[in-house]
Amino acid sequence: MPLPAAPSEALTQSLYDELHRCAAAQMRREAAGHTLSATALTHEAWMRMADQTRTAWQSRSHFLGVAALMMRRILINHAMAKQAAKREAALVSLTLTEAQQVAGGQDADVLRVHEALLAFEQQDPRAAKIVELKFFGGLELDEIAELLQLSRTTVKRDWALARAWLHRELSGSAPATG
Repeated sequence: MPLPAAPSEALTQSLYDELHRCAAAQMRREAAGHTLSATALTHEAWMRMADQTRTAWQSRSHFLGVAALMMRRILINHAMAKQAAKREAALVSLTLTEAQQVAGGQDADVLRVHEALLAFEQQDPRAAKIVELKFFGGLELDEIAELLQLSRTTVKRDWALARAWLHRELSGSAPATG
C-alpha cells in the first residue's frame, strides 16, 4: 500500500516513532558514552529522509528499509570522523591499559562490522541486506521479510548464515580446512 503524497500528521508521527524505535535499538548496541543519542540519530535520519524528494515511498517497510541505510551511513560517518579526530589530536602519553581502551572502542566495532559487511555483500548480497536491516535498522525478521518480499524462513536462514559468517570474520577465526 503506497504512502499518501502528503502524509497526515498521525502518519508522520507514527513513522517518526517507528524510526526512533529503530534508532533506539541500534544505540543500545553502542557504547554508553556514545556522543550520538537515539534522538539525535532519529533526527539526522529523519532530515535525510525528508531530503529524498524523488523517492516514491511504497510502504512503511520501504521507508524503514531506506531509514536503515541512512542510519548505517550516519553511524559509519560518525565513527570515521571520530577516528580521524583521534589521529589529528596532539600526542598524549598513555598507559598500556588506557591505550587498549581507546583502541577497542565501539566506533572501531561499527567500522569493523561495516567493513565485514562490505566484504560479505560480495558473496551474498541478499543476506548482507538482511544484516543491514537488522543490525543498522533494528527491523524484525517479519518486517525484513515483508520489505524484501521473502518468506520469514528464508530471512531467518540468511540471518543465521550471515551471523555465522560475520562472527567468524570479526573474531579473526580462520576458516576450517578440510
